[in-house]
Amino acid sequence: MSEQQKSSNVVWHEGEVNRADREAKNGHKGVVLWFTGLSGSGKSTLSHAVENKLFQMGVHTTVLDGDNVRHGLCGDLGFSDVARRENIRRVGEVSKLFVDAGIVVLTAFISPFREDRQVVRKLHQAGDFIEIYCAASLETCESRDVKGLYKRARQGEIKNFTGISSPYEVPEKAEITVDTGSLSLDESVQQVMHYLYANGIVIK
Repeated sequence: MSEQQKSSNVVWHEGEVNRADREAKNGHKGVVLWFTGLSGSGKSTLSHAVENKLFQMGVHTTVLDGDNVRHGLCGDLGFSDVARRENIRRVGEVSKLFVDAGIVVLTAFISPFREDRQVVRKLHQAGDFIEIYCAASLETCESRDVKGLYKRARQGEIKNFTGISSPYEVPEKAEITVDTGSLSLDESVQQVMHYLYANGIVIK
């Protein structure tokens, strides 16, 4: 976003209810669980399964899913590198608002570039951004290609497709790496939940 496009003459307004108040009422911390990985790696499936587990425990949650967000908030964006960066920037800002509301927000985005994920991490306070790498090989992801996207990408019908004609940069220091290529969904959920318990984000 250029300097000319940025809002001017605006001042941040502090409300009377703060994040600590909301977290105290909710009974848990607000964090963002940032699921990243190739298309077909299990991001959406795992994020929704973890949300269901948390919801059953009484945790206040919401999921921001890549496809869903592109129906509204990011419906004006394409899939060029520049558009993908803007897509992730917007989601990062929205996730920050949810965290401030004391909510556990789960995001499922390919978010292929390390720099963009780092930009979102820096938006959040230390410990609020939990990067979860859904590790599955390209071969495994292609075998799960229920939408036929990889096939179309290999045929040249889809441009800038991550893993085929556009790179995916594997996280170097993700808080959690889940081997979604071989673990069952239940095992993957338990791995994420173990981290949340161990770090005091939610209480058993």
